[in-house]
Amino acid sequence: MSEIQNLPENPVTVSPPDVVSNLQAFVSTPFTAAFCAGGVAGAVSRTVVSPLERLKILYQVQSAGRNEYQLSVGKALAKMWRDEGWRGFMRGNGINCLRIVPYSAVQFGSFNLYKRTVEGWTGHNLTSFERLLCGGVAGITSVTFTYPLDIVRTRLSIQTASFASLARREGKPPGMWPTMKLMYKSEGGVRGLYRGILPTVAGVAPYVGLNFMVYENVRGYFTEAGETNPPWYRKLAAGAISGAVAQTCTYPFDVLRRRFQVNSMSGMGYQYTSITGAITTILKEEGFLGLYKGIMPNLLKVAPSMASSWLSFELTRDFLVSLGPQNTDPV
Repeated sequence: MSEIQNLPENPVTVSPPDVVSNLQAFVSTPFTAAFCAGGVAGAVSRTVVSPLERLKILYQVQSAGRNEYQLSVGKALAKMWRDEGWRGFMRGNGINCLRIVPYSAVQFGSFNLYKRTVEGWTGHNLTSFERLLCGGVAGITSVTFTYPLDIVRTRLSIQTASFASLARREGKPPGMWPTMKLMYKSEGGVRGLYRGILPTVAGVAPYVGLNFMVYENVRGYFTEAGETNPPWYRKLAAGAISGAVAQTCTYPFDVLRRRFQVNSMSGMGYQYTSITGAITTILKEEGFLGLYKGIMPNLLKVAPSMASSWLSFELTRDFLVSLGPQNTDPV
């Protein structure tokens, strides 16, 4: 009886300060901070440039002989507004954010993991080639996890566009889950949800690798002697430069990716059977510039997209890292 009386009243109770401190310690670890900050960065950047992103897709999927969107960027945006209003600018942005949050989180988090792993093996900071390699593998990792959401996003972006060759739907267009279900049932199950994954991986690996490599090199160049962390406006400039370089170098893969994602839709004017066949057809019917359709709105969105992405990533990551019991070197 005396032993029972000596027991504490709540032997397993954890005080609220302990819970808070444990949570702060968890989110402040480099991997978790990079993972969470990557998700925030993706949602912010995609929402900022949603109208240009959708316009880029409409340009990309328009084959030879289609002239509905053979307009300047300003006139095409005005047409989108007249046809669909504000919702046209944001069409597909919800699922894009739903996709980009885990996509960016996995991308930034896995890059941080691969980076630290390689640095542990070699015993020195990453070289430019090692950054390129880690970034490429991080890109493949993230796109594999989230690709079905990307292809559904493309379908949602074009289903209400005023393409004469596409049948106009009456009433409210189907949303994310009905579109995904229809694709799964009518286009070969899981295989249909991963249509176009090969050109996507072929483009994403060098794109993400170049993006990380150029960003970290430019960021290092912008960091003055004695500084460990450059001011926000230099990070902004580094993000814009890295995005412009990476997207321009790998843009033809993005055109192929979008074409294959809508390849099975009737009325699009093409039915590609292979990557080489698609490239040959595009060059023959649309010329070399066919591989760069939509490059103008893409370049216009690169600076605000990548700059806001890197800035929001670093601000969020630095905030989360600062919550830890001790300072940890950021990514």
